[in-house]
Amino acid sequence: MFTPSYRTSAPDRWTLPRPYSDASQRYMKFGALQPMDEPTFWEKLLRAI
Repeated sequence: MFTPSYRTSAPDRWTLPRPYSDASQRYMKFGALQPMDEPTFWEKLLRAI
């Protein structure tokens, strides 16, 4: 079975580095950093005090 493909001179997106963004711009766009694991019930409760 024939699978059509095309070639282009433009580099792939995954090979290009991400453009620079200032930390304040990232904060405005995405908000504060979040922990990888969700806090437990007790951590949430103690943080609220």
